[in-house]
Amino acid sequence: MACYILQLAGLSLGGIGMVGTVAVTIMPQWRVSAFIGSNIVVFENLLEGLWMNCMRHANFRMQCKIYDSQLALPPDLQASRGLMCAASVLSFLAFMIAILGMKCVICTGNNVKRFFLLMAGIMFILAGIVVLIPVSWVAHVTIKDFYNPIVNTAQKRELGEALYIGWTTAAVLVAAGLIFCCVSCCKEKGNHYRYSIPSYHTTPKSHHSGRKSPSVYSKI
Repeated sequence: MACYILQLAGLSLGGIGMVGTVAVTIMPQWRVSAFIGSNIVVFENLLEGLWMNCMRHANFRMQCKIYDSQLALPPDLQASRGLMCAASVLSFLAFMIAILGMKCVICTGNNVKRFFLLMAGIMFILAGIVVLIPVSWVAHVTIKDFYNPIVNTAQKRELGEALYIGWTTAAVLVAAGLIFCCVSCCKEKGNHYRYSIPSYHTTPKSHHSGRKSPSVYSKI
């Protein structure tokens, strides 16, 4: 029963991590405008994501535009595109494999289920690491440019909501992977029946005294 509860917990965390990975990939809030110095125009907020940049106005209207060229993007955003897409595929495959390894699924044997759970755990951990790399990379470049005096104040950006969600998603995916790896090594006690081989005891041959039945071939 404890293993089944851990399986449900791992599957729930894996599902949350999968949805979070896709959400972070799509969200445009990777970098947001930094209101410092003379840049105090707060009724417009510039958002930069992996696929588009958006302008959010004070009346909560948002206008987005997809990037015209991928080669015109900074190297960190170019690499983050591929890594986040790979993380989305990894988390989805891990989630589907984890479903096959669940205790309630009866189409596979116990040994195969343990293998599926172990594979799902490893894939969830890899997905978490793959999410962590681009999120931390973009955060590092953003912070470095923010404190760089050469960069113009209007071009400085701050960390967006997508980065914080990405760090949380990476932690959730790694936690789900660790749970599945532990569950794959867990063996529940089942009902084992012990069959004993009947023993044959040899008893000494008993001699019964008595009258023998006359043979049909005996003399009359």
